[in-house]
Amino acid sequence: QVQLVESGGGSVQAGGSLKLSCAASSRSWCMAWFRQVPGKEREGIASIQILGGSTYYAGSVKGRFTISQDNGKNTVYLQMKTLKPEDTTMYYCAAHSRVANGCRSWSSYSYWGQGTQVTISS
Repeated sequence: QVQLVESGGGSVQAGGSLKLSCAASSRSWCMAWFRQVPGKEREGIASIQILGGSTYYAGSVKGRFTISQDNGKNTVYLQMKTLKPEDTTMYYCAAHSRVANGCRSWSSYSYWGQGTQVTISS
């Protein structure tokens, strides 16, 4: 069982930046950030393979968001820049260790944090 705790959400104006953190109780193969707008499906936006460091970004955030890790702290970060009002929603950290599935297999993520709210004002 992996426990994940997110932090760093908040409110900023459009064009601003926020950095989310996700502290894990133990190491997984893959970690990712998702977001979910009420009434819509949860969207995987960035993933990272913990051992090799390879990353993937959804088109909606590519070039603006950066996922990174601090292995010594079992922590993954999501640096968000050039934020837009449409980025407003709950952000969730997730993890899985199904190596064969890869880190872009959004349905493989089985450990979840409680979420952190990000609000971008225009």
